[in-house]
Amino acid sequence: MYRILFVEDDAEMGQLIGDWLARHDMTVLLEPRGDQALARVAAEAPDLVLLDIMLPGMDGLSVCRALRPQFAGPIVMLTSLDSDMNQVLGLELGADDYILKTTPPPVLLARLRVQLRQRGLMREPLPSALPANRLSLGQLVIDLPSRSVRLSGREVSLSTAEFDLLWQLASHAGEILGREQLFRALRGRDYDGLDRSMDVAISRLRRKLGDSAETPTRIKTVRQKGYLLVAEAWD
Repeated sequence: MYRILFVEDDAEMGQLIGDWLARHDMTVLLEPRGDQALARVAAEAPDLVLLDIMLPGMDGLSVCRALRPQFAGPIVMLTSLDSDMNQVLGLELGADDYILKTTPPPVLLARLRVQLRQRGLMREPLPSALPANRLSLGQLVIDLPSRSVRLSGREVSLSTAEFDLLWQLASHAGEILGREQLFRALRGRDYDGLDRSMDVAISRLRRKLGDSAETPTRIKTVRQKGYLLVAEAWD
């Protein structure tokens, strides 16, 4: 298991990302305050530090600057601030990567693995990283680097948002994903209880993947819970 110190004051976001990474050989330790981050790094000796920018006590950029001289592992900024200035500043202060919180979790995982591999910290063989880049469920094949989808050998044309939604569902095949979880993972915001755009997106995805609108068998709606991509329905 790899130890990740995630300096993040949003407990829900920290838990969401921590749960995802935990399924891929990563233990996430949460620290909500920037001014406690250096002490936690010294005490926990993580393999990688994941830093938000907006933090109480000390902002993430200041933490990065203070941490870089004493920490040899990767430092990755994970933030909702989509700013070229912040990105350039973070990298100049010693961060190894700058990732937006709206990045799909599989892409986040792949980029963290790249950092660990480049530092010689990856302990598992390379093939184990493949699930983060390519998913195969029967006749459904989803390739992340090329962002392509094939069903029964036929290429399926999806928009960027549709591909991200399918990847999220397929990455959790057999699990029910609630609207709240999908909104946070794909759009970086909370579900307000009224927005039906996710339902519309699911309907479009079903149509393009040959699923029934009235009685879907591949991407099911679980009443009052969310959506379920059925792993066995793609043969």
